[in-house]
Amino acid sequence: MAARSIFFNLKRRIITFDSRSNFNLKYPSFSSASDAFHNLDSDDFSPRIPDDLKSRIFRLRLPKRSATNIIQKWVNEGNSVNLSELRQIYRDLRKAHRYKHALEITEWIVSHDEFKLSDSDYAARLDLMTKVFGIDAAERYFEGLPHDARTNETYTALLHSYASAKCTDKAEELFRRIKESGLCFSAITYNEMMTLYMSVGQVEKVSSVIEELKHQRVTPDLFTYNLWISSCAANLDIDGVRSILSEMSQDPNSDEGWVRYQNLTNIYVTTGQLTYSGASSIVEAEKSVTQREWITYDLLIILHAGLGNKDMIDQIWKSLTMTKLKMIGRNYVPILSSYLMLGHIEKVEEVTDQWKNSATSVFDNDLCNRLADAFVEAGFTEKAETFRSLLNKATDPVDESEHA
Repeated sequence: MAARSIFFNLKRRIITFDSRSNFNLKYPSFSSASDAFHNLDSDDFSPRIPDDLKSRIFRLRLPKRSATNIIQKWVNEGNSVNLSELRQIYRDLRKAHRYKHALEITEWIVSHDEFKLSDSDYAARLDLMTKVFGIDAAERYFEGLPHDARTNETYTALLHSYASAKCTDKAEELFRRIKESGLCFSAITYNEMMTLYMSVGQVEKVSSVIEELKHQRVTPDLFTYNLWISSCAANLDIDGVRSILSEMSQDPNSDEGWVRYQNLTNIYVTTGQLTYSGASSIVEAEKSVTQREWITYDLLIILHAGLGNKDMIDQIWKSLTMTKLKMIGRNYVPILSSYLMLGHIEKVEEVTDQWKNSATSVFDNDLCNRLADAFVEAGFTEKAETFRSLLNKATDPVDESEHA
């Protein structure tokens, strides 16, 4: 089950975490302060190192050291702190996976009456408590919140915790409470449930979440459509995919990223990938994972291509190539088409070379030609010609005279 776990954890990390951050889809990176002090102890000072509150906190190397003590010492020295500064620091700590120190900062905020927590602060505390102490602690915290603090953000934060841990029963019960709460929720909440169902293999339940989203007149986002399309693709429902793409084209919220995603998905379907004969074969390295299940990750690559997130595409592809699953020609189509659509020709060459040199997959010229034809059909003739040129270059015989 190792390969399955890698895939689902990858998808959860990319879709669920980032969809709660206004499509900030690149992997979290350390702040400049964290980078500067990564190899220093808290007592190491240098004239070249800035001495501010954020720098002091990021200078803490070990989780057992207290961020609260750093703040209190800063205040005792006569320095001031404000809520916006503390919020930015704990957000940067979260991005750097410094969850304990981030939680300690929120505890310090709570302990000072002059600061009033926002809905986002409560939601962040729920998420941090889950990461530091576990779901039980987050549950107790949520149930102890005052009624006016049980908002769409805190409900969604707890749902995210359940979904991340694949606690399906608890997530479904909370989702029932969400529907009965009378609060207004965004697509992010529904995306959490759909991602959970995808991750536990209950793809048939995704449609019921879509129905509820439409019933509540919630505006879907690009992640919503991607999850919905992925559920259809997992069942090789090509008509369902085309129907969703048609609905997307009529969505008034569509933008350049959506259009790019639609184009790429259409290209993917046109090349016959959802009905490719190899899609039902069992992968040799993992008997319980089929090529059919790869389709959802193909579409995940296409999603990030639609959003223009090259770094995320790089990360996904790297993770996929590191698994023990046997690659077939179909697995190269979404990554090649995504890089080609975004104009990263050097990456197209790199992936093409990987495919040609692969020990587990035979390079398929016919499949590549179908991909080029699909680009032409979608109206991207220039990109198709670029791809054909690369293919010709890759298949040209070596001139022996050059090496004489």
